Amino acid sequence: MKNFVFISPNFPTNYWQFCKHLKDNGLRVLGVGDQPYDTLLPELKENLHEYYKVGSMENYDEVYRAVAFFISKYGRIDWLESNNEYWLERDAMLRTDFHITSGFQVEDMERIKYKSKMKPYYQAVGIPTARYHIVDNFEGCKKFIDEVNWPVIVKPDNGVGASSTFKLKNDDDLRAFLADMDRHVSYIMEEFITAEVNSYDAIIDSKGEPIFETGNVTPNSIMDVVNTGDNSIYYIVNELPEDTRKAGRATVKSFGVKNRFVHFEFFRLTADHPHMGKKGDVVALEVNMRPCGGFSPDMMNFANSTDVYKIYADMIAFDSTLKPCGEKNFCAFAGRRDGKNFKLSHQELMDKYRSQMRMVSRIPDALSGAMGNQMYVANFPTKEALDAFYKDACETW
Repeated sequence: MKNFVFISPNFPTNYWQFCKHLKDNGLRVLGVGDQPYDTLLPELKENLHEYYKVGSMENYDEVYRAVAFFISKYGRIDWLESNNEYWLERDAMLRTDFHITSGFQVEDMERIKYKSKMKPYYQAVGIPTARYHIVDNFEGCKKFIDEVNWPVIVKPDNGVGASSTFKLKNDDDLRAFLADMDRHVSYIMEEFITAEVNSYDAIIDSKGEPIFETGNVTPNSIMDVVNTGDNSIYYIVNELPEDTRKAGRATVKSFGVKNRFVHFEFFRLTADHPHMGKKGDVVALEVNMRPCGGFSPDMMNFANSTDVYKIYADMIAFDSTLKPCGEKNFCAFAGRRDGKNFKLSHQELMDKYRSQMRMVSRIPDALSGAMGNQMYVANFPTKEALDAFYKDACETW
């Protein structure tokens, strides 16, 4: 029996479904987390062979000892994953230390975690990237800005989501950022791109070939959602555009991706850009070597009438081939922000769209910064119906 160590399988809460299908496929699923066992979801407990509680997931020695314990009890570990951006580097350290060769190692982390290090891998397959500068001082930044013009975007070179991401519009903004920035963090400054985010989401087999593909569109900036407390909206497409598919597959090859669920973000230009390309072109943003966050895997299921948790587990257990999907729809996410005076109340929105709703829930505080506080996930056959839903969900007095 093969052993799969799942790091922090309790977060996000929907990840128990990975564990279920891995167990159903004959793997021994071993969990490591810092949440007390009695507080785990019953569905998760049911599908873990054993759970090792550590005092803190941030303490590498404790997590190391947990994996060592599993090895001593069950033998060689075949797979170790969290499928979580926050733990990717920790996963790689554990794989390297325990010679688990089925995933990324420590030496791979720079190119998949640092935005500046990703750029050559995009460029190698002809995908344009934004010009950048590693933040140093006022004079160095101004020299770069003189080349690309205002505004510019600054964010951690190694960062998760849109945390600590800012749009700087003038010298005063730059001075304020430099005065307040965390001196222990390396920041990247990039030219501003007028675009919407389009993603390539895929499950990749051991040969580097996709066995499932889809994508999402984020019409409004996640940076603005986080920094201004706006509502959050994005949707899974009913059909992946061919240019996104081509860019995604090329990126898979360039980064050497195998045996993974990935979420690659691209910009689709909404205006011509002198350096990047014409309106409508797909250009690079960043790679994420894990599933799209939150409830996106469930949304992929709703949009494609499939089960990505099972597809992933089948890839792990059997290195299986592409599976057909069923009926396809747009799947919308709307994350309302508490405190806004919405034209339609929660009950009115539910009454109007009850037949289309697939998930309705409060959003965990850990995810609310980028996703809002109250979520609605709903399926629609057309873009027009999708847009009407967003108007009803987000319009305020």
